[in-house]
Amino acid sequence: MAVTVGIRLPVAQGDVFPHGCHLVPDSITEAQDWDEVARTRSPAMDKLTGKRVYHVRVIDLDPALEGRSREVVVKVAADRPPAPPTRQPFEPVEFEGLTVTPYSDTSRCTRDRARCGARMAFSLRATGIKAARPAQARESA
Repeated sequence: MAVTVGIRLPVAQGDVFPHGCHLVPDSITEAQDWDEVARTRSPAMDKLTGKRVYHVRVIDLDPALEGRSREVVVKVAADRPPAPPTRQPFEPVEFEGLTVTPYSDTSRCTRDRARCGARMAFSLRATGIKAARPAQARESA
């Protein structure tokens, strides 16, 4: 396996969200690309599949995140916008075809500081969204 920039590593839902996650109400939006030359926005397209990309915001239920932001964006590549499985507010969800792409986040680096605040970050992508299985079913699987 060649490890290249932008590699998408398959991961299990439980590895990324071991305590589960809840869908933020009305948070599924179409991702947009920005064209610097034409100064216009257009619907984002997945580079591997050619499908449109949608942002799905979820709340990570990991108690270790206490005091920090729990909101995570997962990019879903699909032919049409993903729909909330049960259409209930803050419903528990799982992602199908979940992948992670590591990258170096240098947004905290400035020229006038002696040390850079860069950190390892991760981009999450999926192929779909579905209702979460009950906790007992997840533990027995």
